[in-house]
Amino acid sequence: MLFLAGLVVNSFAIWLAAEVVAGIGLRLPGESTAANALFVIAIGLVFTLINMLVKPVVKLLTLPLIILTLGLFLLVINALMLMLTSWATSYLDFGLVVSGFWAAFFGAIIIALVNLILGMIIPTKSR
Repeated sequence: MLFLAGLVVNSFAIWLAAEVVAGIGLRLPGESTAANALFVIAIGLVFTLINMLVKPVVKLLTLPLIILTLGLFLLVINALMLMLTSWATSYLDFGLVVSGFWAAFFGAIIIALVNLILGMIIPTKSR
């Protein structure tokens, strides 16, 4: 259940980042709003899986840099995870389009803020 809540929060955060940040877009082939919502959830699933599998390894490998920058390097890691999601979905008919690092960086800030705010309302992790 917590995985589904995290998936919904990540999907909404990606959609909002695509709406707000100029260099981020969504490739949605659906004809209706419901079909497009399912494609956004599928993109959120890819992003959630990348965050579950790849991000812990990257955080462990860059731990000295995270400590040195007092945690600000985590924004760079989040931007890289967003770019990795863009690359992973580029082979599908739908996907996330990120035009560059700075677009991914600002999108990562939006996603982190949405996860923070909605994480207070909807529990996405076991405490």
